[in-house]
Amino acid sequence: MNNSAIPFCFLILFFSFSNAQDFIIKGKVVDAFSKTPLEATTVYAESIKDSTLITYSISEGDGSFELEGKTNLKEANVFFSYNGYKTLVMKINIKPSIDLATVQMEEQAQELKGVQVLGERVPITIKKDTLEFNADSFSVRPDATVEEILKKLPGVEVDTDGKITVNGKEVNEILVDGQVFFSKDPKVVTKSLPKEVIDKIQISETKTKKQQFTGEDGEGENMSINLTIKKDKNKGYLGRIAAGYGTDERYQTNGLVNYFNNKERISFIASSNNINNSGFSFDEIYDMVGNTRGGYSGARESGLINNYGSGITTSSNVGGSYANAKKGEYEIDGNYFFAYSDNYNNQKTSRENILPDRRYFSDSESSFKGTTNSNRGGANIEYDIDETLRISIEPSMSVNRTTSKNINNATSTDADGELINSNERTSDDDGFQRNFSNQFNIMKKLDTLGRFVSFSFSNTNTENKNISNLVSNRQVFGDDPSEENLDQLSNVDNKRDSYDLEVSYRQPLNEVVAFDFEYEYSHDNRDNRKEVMDYEEGTNRYTAFNEALSSDFNFKNVQQTPSVGLRINGEKLNFNVRASYRFTNLDNQDFQQNSSFSKDYENLLFSSRLRYSIGKNNRLYARYRTSLDVPSVNQLQPVPNVNNPLNIVIGNPNLSLGIEHNISFNYNNFNWKERTGIYVYSGVEFQKNRVSAISTTDENFLRTTRFTNIDGNYSGYGGAGYSKQIKKDSTFTAKFNIRPSLSFGQQVSFTNGVELRAKRFDVSPRISTTFNFKELLEIEPGYGISFNNTRYNLEGIEDIKFTSQNANLRMTSYWPKNLIWGNDLRYSYNGNVGPGFRKDALFWNMSLGLQVLEQKGTIKVLAYDLLDQNINTRRTTGEDFIQDYQGTVLQQYFMASFTYKFDQFGGKKPNGGRGRSYRM
Repeated sequence: MNNSAIPFCFLILFFSFSNAQDFIIKGKVVDAFSKTPLEATTVYAESIKDSTLITYSISEGDGSFELEGKTNLKEANVFFSYNGYKTLVMKINIKPSIDLATVQMEEQAQELKGVQVLGERVPITIKKDTLEFNADSFSVRPDATVEEILKKLPGVEVDTDGKITVNGKEVNEILVDGQVFFSKDPKVVTKSLPKEVIDKIQISETKTKKQQFTGEDGEGENMSINLTIKKDKNKGYLGRIAAGYGTDERYQTNGLVNYFNNKERISFIASSNNINNSGFSFDEIYDMVGNTRGGYSGARESGLINNYGSGITTSSNVGGSYANAKKGEYEIDGNYFFAYSDNYNNQKTSRENILPDRRYFSDSESSFKGTTNSNRGGANIEYDIDETLRISIEPSMSVNRTTSKNINNATSTDADGELINSNERTSDDDGFQRNFSNQFNIMKKLDTLGRFVSFSFSNTNTENKNISNLVSNRQVFGDDPSEENLDQLSNVDNKRDSYDLEVSYRQPLNEVVAFDFEYEYSHDNRDNRKEVMDYEEGTNRYTAFNEALSSDFNFKNVQQTPSVGLRINGEKLNFNVRASYRFTNLDNQDFQQNSSFSKDYENLLFSSRLRYSIGKNNRLYARYRTSLDVPSVNQLQPVPNVNNPLNIVIGNPNLSLGIEHNISFNYNNFNWKERTGIYVYSGVEFQKNRVSAISTTDENFLRTTRFTNIDGNYSGYGGAGYSKQIKKDSTFTAKFNIRPSLSFGQQVSFTNGVELRAKRFDVSPRISTTFNFKELLEIEPGYGISFNNTRYNLEGIEDIKFTSQNANLRMTSYWPKNLIWGNDLRYSYNGNVGPGFRKDALFWNMSLGLQVLEQKGTIKVLAYDLLDQNINTRRTTGEDFIQDYQGTVLQQYFMASFTYKFDQFGGKKPNGGRGRSYRM
């Protein structure tokens, strides 16, 4: 794009506005027979010539509506659409103000079979618990992905990492025709499927299997999106292949093939890259870009990538999935993946340790290399015996092999900078993990009022084997110097078998009120064996058994929980309260240390949830729940862990259960007519008997950490969001977002017998906007700042205050035709990091793509980290420390790539035309 392109675009924008006029159409929609107001009627205007969508609105509870817009057209068609009624069309002469008074709609007497009405595409339909968008009503560039169309929807936000929220609530699953696509990770769908095959986008609250079967509403914690495939795209195949190679031997290849045959779907995916990419994105501009923070962007849980969460990863994977369904009979989907990756990460940490009477400083540098390969697969089968009885089974299995080598050098100095101790250690690990889990459900409806019974059984069986070689040299300096060397071989064999049984019954009193009765039995059995052998010089082998560091124990956690609940499911009020009485038995047998303990606990737990619908899209949520925190095996086992000789960790078998009280609140409201949305959320958690660390540091700054139960820990959060969407005819759209948030908490611990309290309070406002001009230019700026404050209870320790800032600007040009120019700039500033750590950086990715072969192919040149400033530094604070971190990140590279798309539906290849579409 030349320098005159952007001014040219704004020149067009100016003349477009100068010829357009504002208009408002008012009225009230009622039933033609009963005169009852029709709430949530979709009212929209489109041009008569080419059916381009001008604007839309939704009627209020009393049936009134206001349709506002701006256009240079002299006349337009205005549509009124309501489920179960005949669509009404009026031809309107555009004036500044139009009053239609009362608009009467007639019920649809019968559905015409065998007749398909083309052209009537209602942009938004509001059903009982689902908001449905017509994908073709929202214009995006040709061959855009699902992610691009989601960004156009009112109330929907997609951040730069692909995280999707609807009115502030995170989307945790995206289905295709009601079925899982490869995995439940939303990014797998949004970054791989093209928008052109999508018919409807249905948004609702995420539901459990039980809620889906009984028709209950979701609990409002997360949102779910279901994509329906167009009828003419539901028989055929589509595919994408891409390859790129660049400087520093950076590369990426990937491919995806989908076959559709109505409800049957077969998919294959494969990729290989060394740029921290998940491997399934086919965006013409912003794919083939590694994660800017040194981790990876994509599907940790999907099976499409494996790594250790930081550094630089080379990964390869191949997988396939199958899905099929027959309405009223069965649904089935399954997937399998093989993945291989290797990872390396060099990191540096600088830590200030806080003691009651002094401070000392720990600095460490480490070099890590690791590889992993895995086979994983899963399935979901639902079978309806009849309309009242459903059986489902959901098995999954994974087998992983990991190897790693970690070299670490650490030193400790006092407040005067004098060296106190040092440690050099190397650990080599070779691990094998196997996991199998399954959930089996039987659900039976007993009547039409809502009475049902359900049975659920689940199991998790894991095995974790690891052989580790630890070589360490610890030196203590000063008045009493000493040196300790370790050369040990550890063989760990851990097994866990967990089984859960749940039986529930619902007894309705009427259509609104019901009682729930439930019993749950849980049995968790863990066998933990660790054999430590010391190296003997005379034999040159690991033959000396280290009894003090070895263990062989069995840990059982058995819980029984009867509960009773009251449920009110009204038109506006949805409320339930549940009381549970939990019996817990913890039993541990240590055969190596010849010790054992058995403890019994009884706890009364409460939970409650309220949802109140103030209006059609105006809801209030509140929740309270108590839960138990069972100590881990490592926290209970009194065997020293010497993996870090400067900090030896020993468990405590006398720990009690922790109890957590959690209260949360959420309010959201989206005005579809005004295209404005607001949400407010908050939550707080109080922890009683929290398992916390007790540390003792001697005069040589050698630390020993144990565990105990401590009160006084709490954490909380809060925030709000405001969004506004502005649209002027088909010229431009703009979305504005303001999202302030805060978090706070207190962490309590003991150091050298003195209680330490660290109170944290952080405030983080953020503002962002998206501006799109005629699908030729899209600009997405954003800015956020975070004020962090940590206060300690000890005298002489100053408050820790620092500020972090981040700004981003993404600008994409689609002019001239077939040329796509993208720029992604991010500026970050980390305040108060220590000496030797870089505070700020400007990260800039640029790409230039040319669409060829009738827009099926894209040739692209990419510049990653154009200014060569990418960093991975951060500061964290805890109850007794302040730490700065810096790790390996992906550095500057340049890459050339080619992407090709192919598809064929209904026995014919597409002719390149897009048919009738709406612009929004």
